[in-house]
Amino acid sequence: MPQAIFAAAQCAIRDGAITANLALHLAFMRHAHEQGVTLLLFPELSLTGYALKTASALVQGLDTPLLAPLRQFAQAAGMTTVVGMPLKVPGQDKPHIAACILHPDGSITAYTKQHLHTGEDVFFGVGSGGELLSVAGVPVALSVCADFTHPEHAADAAQRGAQVYATGVLIGETGYPADSALLQSYAQRHAMAVLMANHGGSTGGWAAAGRSAFWDEQGRCVAAASGAGNRLLVVSRRGGEWTGREIPMALDAAELA
Repeated sequence: MPQAIFAAAQCAIRDGAITANLALHLAFMRHAHEQGVTLLLFPELSLTGYALKTASALVQGLDTPLLAPLRQFAQAAGMTTVVGMPLKVPGQDKPHIAACILHPDGSITAYTKQHLHTGEDVFFGVGSGGELLSVAGVPVALSVCADFTHPEHAADAAQRGAQVYATGVLIGETGYPADSALLQSYAQRHAMAVLMANHGGSTGGWAAAGRSAFWDEQGRCVAAASGAGNRLLVVSRRGGEWTGREIPMALDAAELA
C-alpha cells in the first residue's frame, strides 16, 4: 500500500476563466505527482472561482469533457484529486457546489456542499454530502467551506470513521483566525487530522488569506502555507507521525499553456 502523502493545492485562479484554471490545475497536479502525493485537494469552486453568478452560469455535469485531462492525469498518476466545480444535478432546479473526486481508476464522483453561506442559496441548492474516501488506506471525509462551520458536520465525519477531514475553502484575512482555530479544535476533539486548502488569491470580490494548513490528530499544526499565492502544502505520514512542508509554485508560461 502506498504511503499517505496528502497535499493542499493553494491556487490563485481567475474568475470565470475555466481554460486557464484547468491549465493551472494540471500544473499543480504535475508538481504534486513529483512529490508522490496520493490525495490532492483544491479549494472551493477552484475551476470557476467564487464569483457566484458567473460560477452558476458555468455549471457542468459530472461527465463533462472539460474534466477529461484532469481525470486522465489523476488516473495515470494514481493520485486521488478533488477539484471544486458548480455541478448540474439531475432532477434539481439549482446546481450544487461540488467537490469532484477524480479517482485513480479513472472514475469520478462528487461530494456536494451541505451548508450554504447567505447569498449562495440564490444560485445554488443544498447538497447531500458524500461517502468517505479511502486514500492509501486512510479514511478521508470531505467538506466544502461553510460545512465546517457546523460542528455536527465534523462530528459526523469522525463518527463514520474518518481519520482525515479535508476541506476546500475560501477564507479571508478577517475570518482566518476564528476559522483556523475551529478546524484545529476538530482535530483535538475528534482525534482526526484536518487538511484545509484555501484559495491563493482574490476571487468573487474576496481576498483569500491563503495559509492553507494541516493539523494532526492532536491539533498540532504540522505545516501551513506562509501566505497567499500559488503554493503546494505537502504532508506525509510515516510510522504514525505526520510531517509537512510548503512548496512555492513558480509556474512558467509553458506549464500554463
